[in-house]
Amino acid sequence: MTSHPGTLPAMDLESARDAAEQLLKALGVDTDAPGTANTPTRMVAAYAELLSPRPFTLTTFPNDTAYDRLVTIRAIPFHSLCEHHMLPFHGTADVAYQPTDTIVGLSKLARLVEHTAKRPQVQERLTQQIAAYLVEHLAPSGAGVLVRAEHLCMTVRGAQARGTGTITTALLGTLRSDAALRDEFLYTTRTGPR
Repeated sequence: MTSHPGTLPAMDLESARDAAEQLLKALGVDTDAPGTANTPTRMVAAYAELLSPRPFTLTTFPNDTAYDRLVTIRAIPFHSLCEHHMLPFHGTADVAYQPTDTIVGLSKLARLVEHTAKRPQVQERLTQQIAAYLVEHLAPSGAGVLVRAEHLCMTVRGAQARGTGTITTALLGTLRSDAALRDEFLYTTRTGPR
């Protein structure tokens, strides 16, 4: 499996609208009522937006100062769709890497999180894909990702465990093997400005 987040297949919005109308009707929603007549169209537009990442290219630069400490971007907001229920989950991602020969344009880390999240996902895979992409495209000494999220499939249905959050981590290279560096990453995800 490639670590690149990939792209989604082309969307057939007309078929999706027809299917949304059938689904709503099967669930007892009157799609002929004034307030719901356009709901299938709005529903499809909302899902299309949730599943459409903006184009993304990682911009890198030579590490001409030989910087070799962690570069960490904290609290990158994201939203995604749980692939099991197609309900949103949302939260923040802290992303870090230890550069070698190249550094990355910092805004691209936020774009990487968005690009990876805008598809049917599970939080564990999302976390791993972000870290693996950095390793594949930057070749850093190490990479770390910590994702905090609320899953609506758990908080508003099913267990209805309001106020709960899920934390996942991916630690690669030196962030996995070097305890001091790992502790530094985990410390920086808990302190400082958000």
